[in-house]
Amino acid sequence: MSSAQRIIGVCNGGGDAPGLNAVIRAVACTAIRGYNWRLIGITNGFNGLIWPEQSFDLTLDKIRGILPRGGTVLGTTNRGNPFAFPTETDGVTLTSDFSARCMENMSKMGIEAMIVIGGDGTLHIAHEFEKLGMKVVGVPKTIDNDIHATEVTFGFDTALHVATDAIDRLHTTAESHHRVMVVEVMGRQTGWIALHSGIAGGADAILIPEIPFTIETVCEAIRRREEAGRLFCIVVVAEGVKLPERDAFGKPFPKPVAGQVGNAIGYAIREYLHREVRVTVLGHVQRGGSPSPFDRILASRFGVHAVDLVARGEFGRMVCLQSGKIRSVLLEEAIGALRAVDPESDIVRTARGIGITFGDRP
Repeated sequence: MSSAQRIIGVCNGGGDAPGLNAVIRAVACTAIRGYNWRLIGITNGFNGLIWPEQSFDLTLDKIRGILPRGGTVLGTTNRGNPFAFPTETDGVTLTSDFSARCMENMSKMGIEAMIVIGGDGTLHIAHEFEKLGMKVVGVPKTIDNDIHATEVTFGFDTALHVATDAIDRLHTTAESHHRVMVVEVMGRQTGWIALHSGIAGGADAILIPEIPFTIETVCEAIRRREEAGRLFCIVVVAEGVKLPERDAFGKPFPKPVAGQVGNAIGYAIREYLHREVRVTVLGHVQRGGSPSPFDRILASRFGVHAVDLVARGEFGRMVCLQSGKIRSVLLEEAIGALRAVDPESDIVRTARGIGITFGDRP
């Protein structure tokens, strides 16, 4: 097959992230303009391979104007694993393996290779397809910034800006009403958004999954601020923080659920200190909206490099950022472990040095 006839596909899975459209645009521009290839957009994760009629040609007209747009023109899902796809029969939910069907449809569509944009879960699926013979190049995507082998993922910077702006806005109302403000940010398994936004936003406490805490320690830090004349406090909480088994009064904490963790911590602080506490759960506003300039540029760099890897026949790899340069690593190495916050890292020490408590030390 000549280079002019080559057909590649691109898909994204999991949660959306600011910068997805920038990657898709860069892939399309490079594939079409740079290599004269045909590009097919696979819709809603891998669903467009299960039902190929949903997929479509990604022409230059289709990607015009999408650079500053949030979300993804391909659509996405975090419930579409073809190896265990949920189906309902007579009210009973079962799982079906559609992986062979995906491979067959990919062949029928003439797709030679796939560029898969996603977080750890999506890239795991891509790796399983690689074992079946699919030629895959991965692009790391998650606002949580927790993918191993890359220094940063696109989407994180935008989410960080949203979280920091929210903390900035809460400062004035917290100070005016002498309140404790608890801000829950995303971070299902790692605390990168909470850590960075907490430092940037001048938080007084940061609670993350990597550092165990107690309510008593957090409350004592708030009490010391009050004794020093600082009558308000900002507590930033990652949604995946590991709650203590019991609160300060020996009552069991509820099982952690994203969107409710901040409320559980806020309630415990209120009961312990008898202070006014307000909770703000940022949720999906961190995912939405226009990507930051940094994310647009990083996503574009990832997209161009991914197509170049396809052109060189370097499959089974994921593009990444290392020492400021775009490189690639084996896909199986990238999904081997999550990139977690090191409790002894310089950024954690920086936070402690400027007076932020993590609720683990008096």
